[in-house]
Amino acid sequence: MVEIDAIYEGRLRCRVTHGPSGMVLTTDAPTDHHGQGAAFSPTDLVAAALSSCLLTVMGIVAQRHGLDLIGTRVHVTKEMVDTPIRRIGTLAVTVTFSVCFDESQRMLLERTARSCPVHHSLHPDLHAPITFVYPASL
Repeated sequence: MVEIDAIYEGRLRCRVTHGPSGMVLTTDAPTDHHGQGAAFSPTDLVAAALSSCLLTVMGIVAQRHGLDLIGTRVHVTKEMVDTPIRRIGTLAVTVTFSVCFDESQRMLLERTARSCPVHHSLHPDLHAPITFVYPASL
């Protein structure tokens, strides 16, 4: 169990504390929703959680199999929708690897990424495709 505490500071800004570590982050409403856009919005944190979860679970498997993921990047494009209610409509994910892998390693990493707990926690109406990009072979 992990506890998270959030305090509303006014002007659509919140201070969020991670219980186990005491780390603090600030959220702000986006500019298109009356905020200042000066920090991650709550829905931005969903995209951030997805990207870091993908890298983390792949990192665990890569470490177990002696694979090097250093420099691997995840880019997420978040698109909001307003109907039927305002919510995240799409989180399009691109995973770009910095090193070459053989076919079995690619399949392992892709299967692992698709098993990310955050990805599996997303509502089925949220479109969250994952694209994998590998460097050209040497």
